[in-house]
Amino acid sequence: MPITPATETQLSSNGTAESILLELVDENGVTIGTAEKLAAHQPPGQLHRAFSVFLFDERGRLLLQQRALGKYHSPGVWSNTCCGHPYPGEAPFAAAARRTAEELGVSPSLMAQAGTVRYNHPDPASGLVEQEYNHLFVGLVQQKPVPDPEEVGATAFVTAAELAERHAREPFSAWFMTVLDAARPAIKELTGSSAGW
Repeated sequence: MPITPATETQLSSNGTAESILLELVDENGVTIGTAEKLAAHQPPGQLHRAFSVFLFDERGRLLLQQRALGKYHSPGVWSNTCCGHPYPGEAPFAAAARRTAEELGVSPSLMAQAGTVRYNHPDPASGLVEQEYNHLFVGLVQQKPVPDPEEVGATAFVTAAELAERHAREPFSAWFMTVLDAARPAIKELTGSSAGW
């Protein structure tokens, strides 16, 4: 679940460009090294740390984002509120909060851990592979999103029924149902039984 275009770099403290590195992990989520982001997604993929965020409004509706068309991986598809990769040594919770603010211009009023899920999802369109150990977070948002157009093409708040309808007619990220299903127990606890999640 890339957080920036593959060609983008971050600037070091002395102003020089550096490749974006991901944290490689073993099957138990223990850090074993780092890899450049695009290299980690080349087939067959290297298992790396990631995160997925699911934010809900006061009515129990999930905030979806449509990935910007300029993204090198899964452009234009709908997905969960926010997803990405922590920098090496960055706590997944901190990375999730940082990227939610950067991509959507919001700070959750509540965000809690919702477990982890490990998956392997090839993307037929790009040929890249999502081989991830994903930390899940659920929370509440009380602000209107102000998306960064470089990252997000559109947003929508949906009920569980509206999500099912949208999922049946529009493209979603390959990982979306995997992370949603893994987060469902925490989502149900957060939103209550009447929300239908």
